[in-house]
Amino acid sequence: MKKIGGLAIAGILLAAFVIYGIFWYNGTVGMSEGVASSWANVESSYQRRADLIPNIVATAKKYAEFEQETLTQVIEARAKATSINVDASNLTSEQIKEFSEAQGAVSSGLGRLLATYENYPDLKANENFKELINELERTENRINVERNRYNSAVGTYNVRIKKFPGLIYAKILGFNSAAFFQAEAGSENAPDVEDLFGE
Repeated sequence: MKKIGGLAIAGILLAAFVIYGIFWYNGTVGMSEGVASSWANVESSYQRRADLIPNIVATAKKYAEFEQETLTQVIEARAKATSINVDASNLTSEQIKEFSEAQGAVSSGLGRLLATYENYPDLKANENFKELINELERTENRINVERNRYNSAVGTYNVRIKKFPGLIYAKILGFNSAAFFQAEAGSENAPDVEDLFGE
């Protein structure tokens, strides 16, 4: 009798472990997909910025005296940044660091371009260029929002797979921690375009 009772208890515990595991698995898959979706929004925001750059450069190029070296640096940094592919299903710190560094080079190039913009009154007066710069500022703000949302999704997911008993299921089912977006120091702040323009 004791053996049957012990087997019944073991069976109940096993069933509870499996049933809880199913609910935990489904919830964790949802969070994992949330991380991937948040990362896609980060990439989409950076892509929006990359899409603005050719128009900004083309407008600036119309002013023959504008620094060609600066424009070339921006174009090359954009090309490198858009060539980096990050696997959203397996986000590693190394991948995000490489992505962040490439985007940092774009930001640096844009910063140099905007810093020299003040020296060209005709370009400064160009309404199309002003609108492009305003759009760039809005995009930089959007990038910051999406990076923060991504990091929030990563934090929630990582806590779920590291807390007991979730860590047991995570090990059994192969869930790994996701990497946070860690931008370069100071890059969490969107550039203040008005300060750059002295307005």
